[in-house]
Amino acid sequence: MKTKIASLLLASAFSLAAFQSEAADKVTLQLKWVTQAQFGGYYVAKDKGFYEEEGLDVEIKPGGPDIAPAQVIAGGGADVIVDWMPSALATREKGVALVNIAQPFKSSGMMLTCLKESGVTGPENFKGKTLGVWFFGNEYPFLSWMSHLKIPTDGGPDGVTVLKQGFNVDPLIQKQAACISTMTYNEYGQVLDAGIKPEDLITFKYEDQGVATLEDGLYVLEDKLKDPAFKEKMVKFVRASMKGWKYAEEHPDEAAEIVLENDSTGAQTEAHQKRMMGEVAKLTAGSNGALDEADYKRTVASLLAGGSDPVISKEPEGAWTHEVTDEALK
Repeated sequence: MKTKIASLLLASAFSLAAFQSEAADKVTLQLKWVTQAQFGGYYVAKDKGFYEEEGLDVEIKPGGPDIAPAQVIAGGGADVIVDWMPSALATREKGVALVNIAQPFKSSGMMLTCLKESGVTGPENFKGKTLGVWFFGNEYPFLSWMSHLKIPTDGGPDGVTVLKQGFNVDPLIQKQAACISTMTYNEYGQVLDAGIKPEDLITFKYEDQGVATLEDGLYVLEDKLKDPAFKEKMVKFVRASMKGWKYAEEHPDEAAEIVLENDSTGAQTEAHQKRMMGEVAKLTAGSNGALDEADYKRTVASLLAGGSDPVISKEPEGAWTHEVTDEALK
């Protein structure tokens, strides 16, 4: 009899677990890049059960050099993506109606890092130099900056030669370029790890140059927001995600360790991820998740100011909403 009761209890437990799993709303998040502390808030939210508390079953899909988040969501492979606003707005203008529903990153981490021996002491020295630039949607902030400086990007003594930079710092180490693209939380540290001293470098933060654009926002497809059930799911997702981000800011080392636990490739190191999380926390600080309209307008103005070849050709309409964060932050 006892054996039968135990079996019934065990079966009931399995049934309850299955029901809870089925009852949870599934959400697929596509990251902009590989598993790293740049996305620490989402991994923390999953690890700490913040998504589960909201009744969500969240799958976090890492990105990579061959993965374009906008293409993934357009193809139905994700519900929500992490993308930079220049790329998202350019994609929207091309016909994929992405909408920013939240903005966890308040500040930009993008820089151009140059060897002092190249003779670059200021932006006026870029002319005639080779500069490393990321593509796959990451080139837009750079192109916008060069447009502001009125520096052509097709080479020559009065322009710059653009080197299509891989997602590494090799062009600077091997002196193939005077400057390369770096993020405060990632590649700049890789340059230092390669043995180049800070005093041998000069950095230009996009924030300091007045051309910073918004990075790492959360985007969904416009049509999906017309579904009340989907919108409510995003409210829960954003609320839990921001809880994860604020926890990561307060506990950066623990957040980095959670990221490492989720890195199936084993490519990341503890020291690098802890340094990255500390720098990323500076960029998410000051954000409650709601997009600052002034930051949005600054980004749009920067992208439109491209002379004969702007990143976007007209003022976007419907490219962001506060409807999700207004509910999530109640």
